[in-house]
Amino acid sequence: MKRIKTFFIDLDDTVYSTENGIWPYLGDRIIRYMQDVIKIQAENVYEIRERLLLDYGTTMRGLIVEYDADMQDYLRYVHDVDLSDYLQEDPELRSALLSLPQEKWIFTNASQAHAEQVLRLLGIRDLFTGIIDVVDTDPWCKPFVPAFEKAFEITNHPNPAEILFIDDRVTNLDTGKTLGMHTLQIFGVERPGSHPGIEKLACLPAFMANMDKI
Repeated sequence: MKRIKTFFIDLDDTVYSTENGIWPYLGDRIIRYMQDVIKIQAENVYEIRERLLLDYGTTMRGLIVEYDADMQDYLRYVHDVDLSDYLQEDPELRSALLSLPQEKWIFTNASQAHAEQVLRLLGIRDLFTGIIDVVDTDPWCKPFVPAFEKAFEITNHPNPAEILFIDDRVTNLDTGKTLGMHTLQIFGVERPGSHPGIEKLACLPAFMANMDKI
């Protein structure tokens, strides 16, 4: 029988639906930062952003390495925005998470402040032991192994075999699986890969009830 003691849960496009418009909004801010602050030409910016995301795990990490961007400046520019028009309290999600006794951590490539706002607006911040953000894992981020190792250290070195790692990105989940974690994909931007999946995080209790059958 699989015994899960800890959840590592991604933030963006995982705790909320991809359809609420947050990611396109933040994506536009990333593009503006690349053009207005880094001074990348408009005709090249989308191609460069996709390459940086693929090569470095996040656009931010690529901008730091290749363009000497300042991490805190980037995080303020992109994430220091009011998301109350996009997110409201989610009683279904709160009830689902409350029904599960496992310790819960957010593990995100975004900032602490962004995660705090998202969880507060959803009405679930009090259900999480803590937040592991991109500053905590610096100079790494998901999907790179050292970021996961830093997450293990922050959470007092739990046994990977007793962790369920939940994310919408297959590359992140692939790394988690190689480290011995159980994995679960939230179907959103990326369609099903080689990991079990659910449509939304509120379906987690049903998944847990049937986990041994998978």
